Amino acid sequence: MGLNDTPSANRVHIGFFGKRNAGKSSLVNAVTGQDLTIVSDVKGTTTDPVYKAMELLPLGPVVIIDTPGIDDTGALGELRVKKSRQVLNKTDIALLVIDAAYGKSAEDEELVRLLGEKGIHYVVVYNKADFLGQVPAGNDREIYVSAKTGWNIQTLKEKIAALAVTEEPKLKIVGDLIHPGDFVVLVTPIDKAAPKGRLILPQQQTIRDILEADATAIVVKEFEFRETLENLGKKPRLVITDSQVFAKAAADTPKDIFLTSFSILFARYKGSLEMAVKGAKVLDSLKDGDTVLISEGCSHHRQCDDIGTVKLPRWIKNDTQKQIRFAFTSGSEFPDDLSAYRLIIHCGGCMLNKREMKYRQKCAEDQQVPMTNYGILIAYMQGILKRSIAMFPQILAEIEE
Repeated sequence: MGLNDTPSANRVHIGFFGKRNAGKSSLVNAVTGQDLTIVSDVKGTTTDPVYKAMELLPLGPVVIIDTPGIDDTGALGELRVKKSRQVLNKTDIALLVIDAAYGKSAEDEELVRLLGEKGIHYVVVYNKADFLGQVPAGNDREIYVSAKTGWNIQTLKEKIAALAVTEEPKLKIVGDLIHPGDFVVLVTPIDKAAPKGRLILPQQQTIRDILEADATAIVVKEFEFRETLENLGKKPRLVITDSQVFAKAAADTPKDIFLTSFSILFARYKGSLEMAVKGAKVLDSLKDGDTVLISEGCSHHRQCDDIGTVKLPRWIKNDTQKQIRFAFTSGSEFPDDLSAYRLIIHCGGCMLNKREMKYRQKCAEDQQVPMTNYGILIAYMQGILKRSIAMFPQILAEIEE
């Protein structure tokens, strides 16, 4: 991903839902003006959610999601329906696609109920209107279209764009913490887990945010950090480090310079910093036999010393001196039932949009399971959490109580 590309997590996620053969895939192709998904008269052609990041005018950067039918049957069909419902957790705008000749079904009504329950903006799209003798007028929440002929598709796109309008201010990763002309040093280790030929997404996004704030980003590896600070000639406003080298970065950073991590900044960016700080304190009360869930938002190739499945469990066992059990999830998988877990440790969530991250946080809150993230827990274990959240005095008060 280049610095000028919008990450999928920051794009509006538009999900197409409905029964088999309602014309979801045809409508996806009509709305996007591309043959993104396979179209067939055979029921159940779409067997897994299909994701496509693209530009959709007049809206802008979006992720289009085509889903399996919500009326699928059999053992495999139930799994496909479950996959479709999981997509709701990351959907900003939902299109409920209905065959205009048949109207709403019980499955459609249930989906409308779920959309309302989850607070998702949606529009009911009656497709195949070209088969109707007389087409109803529709309303703010409903529209009649024909994916086949293209009739009313532009009006539908305008409805989608209107649903995406929000009064929420643009989120910043670090831009609101710095000023034009500031220096910000990013400590970014390059090890086996680093993607070949590029920086990981949080580092890319942070650099972009710094540049947009008219500040200067200085990127160094951990072993070059101390010398870089000595030779800068100007005190940096802030040092941001990868969590895996938190201890070294803290030792090399003078006390009068703010220090934090990518994980901490992303927890704030995703709206979970306060929750994660409180969750980290649960580490002290873990007991033999407790199960900790370590959850990652992306699916990547595991290295021999992977942070989520290898390093964190090792560090936690060393810190607590308890016989802790660990469970792991990655990608879109996140348990509905969290009752088996004493603590959830989540990654920074750079690959998850805000809605999905909020959903996971709410699941934890509703089931009263504490939740923290990688960087915050590492800082807590290393005794430097207070220092690393000093820029956020209200949050700092949470661990000084």
